[in-house]
Amino acid sequence: MAARAILRPAAKADAAELAILIDIASHGFASWLWYGGVLSKTAETAFEHGRNRLRQDSGLGTWRDAIVAVVEDEIFGVSVSYGLDESVLEIEPKHPVLVPLLALQKQVVGHWFIDSLGVYKAHRGKGIGRALLGHEFGRAGSAPVSLITESHNEKAQALYRTNGFEEVARAEAVPLFEDMKKHDWVLFTRKDD
Repeated sequence: MAARAILRPAAKADAAELAILIDIASHGFASWLWYGGVLSKTAETAFEHGRNRLRQDSGLGTWRDAIVAVVEDEIFGVSVSYGLDESVLEIEPKHPVLVPLLALQKQVVGHWFIDSLGVYKAHRGKGIGRALLGHEFGRAGSAPVSLITESHNEKAQALYRTNGFEEVARAEAVPLFEDMKKHDWVLFTRKDD
């Protein structure tokens, strides 16, 4: 029988592992964004830039907003979340691919927002994602919980629907590259029970 995952707040020293899991959760979207650090010469690789960004002590989506699932001293999964306040309404997207994502986020001001939820492929189906999701409900308090996923990510959508989420909006994704699979970004919200 597999050992049960222990959930704990991430530590700053976990940033490299967080970068890998966030990139897995986003199907490579995060590393595509982080490549900007290579172009601006602040990092040698996209993952170095992601790690550096996740090590920051302030801002949304850093190590301070992450919960990790640990089994026998090894991180198997992560969730990154935070409260979306009205400051999101002032954010201007720095790239066209961010326009639909930001438009969806602006619809859920006041919600607890799950930015990333990822588990290593070898450890899926063991309840780690469900445990992380349940933990996020506790972190949300009485706020509704929202997240965005890709329209073709059926396994994730099944997990979210099973846990009380409903689709509330969609926006067509801007392709990262010419022959990218077309999809929508789907906003899901779960009302507090």
